Amino acid sequence: MNERISVTSLAASSSGNSYYLKCGTTEILIDAGISAKSICDKLHELGTDIANINAIFITHEHIDHVKGLAVLSKKNDFPIHMTTPSAIEYVFKYPETKNIVEHDLNYCCKVGNLTITSFFSSHDSCACVGYTFESADDKFGIATDMGYIDKAAVNALRNCRSVVLESNYDGKMLENGCYPLSLKDRIRSDQGHLSNYDCAAFARFLAEQGTKNFMLGHLSDENNTPEIAFNITSRALAGFDDVTIKVASKKEITFFI
Repeated sequence: MNERISVTSLAASSSGNSYYLKCGTTEILIDAGISAKSICDKLHELGTDIANINAIFITHEHIDHVKGLAVLSKKNDFPIHMTTPSAIEYVFKYPETKNIVEHDLNYCCKVGNLTITSFFSSHDSCACVGYTFESADDKFGIATDMGYIDKAAVNALRNCRSVVLESNYDGKMLENGCYPLSLKDRIRSDQGHLSNYDCAAFARFLAEQGTKNFMLGHLSDENNTPEIAFNITSRALAGFDDVTIKVASKKEITFFI
């Protein structure tokens, strides 16, 4: 049986992030950073339903990753996986949320025909992680919201066929933009976000290890453009003829793999 993983971005930006993953009969959401209604509507566009979701995996507790989570939880019984520190912070604000499964930074579980493994991501949340999803035939990884590329991300993603990587900001746009200096320093710190050039360098490394498909996500609304992000990673991957690059739309559905 073919167990290839398909991934679709429902939304991806500094305003809200959510991804839909399907492998056989297993259906998963990664983050719920847009409204519950938007998530449900987008799933219907894809020919599925929120009732078919087997689990949600949350990278961290910031609002652009959990905005719709409490409402989704009220009407559905799927487990919601997130790190214990993030869960504590999240439940303090949204105590009505059901079925949270707490885990540590290095976590592994099975959902349907997938093995899901978490890995550390450096970000100024309570405890941020990326995830890999592995079937008998395929492996996909996602790493957004990371100030630098930790060895945990390198080890987790180096054998993935497809990855979503953060390409958050353009250095010149950030430097010359309207943000206060404190926010600029936060974004480019080791607990902030990855620049386009950092993302491109990591993408080249992963391509050398065999990764074939790249989606650039979590682009800043103010300090980046899809064209700039795409061009920088494209130049870094020049010579890899069998590699594909897509940029996730900020608000619209983007098919990946």
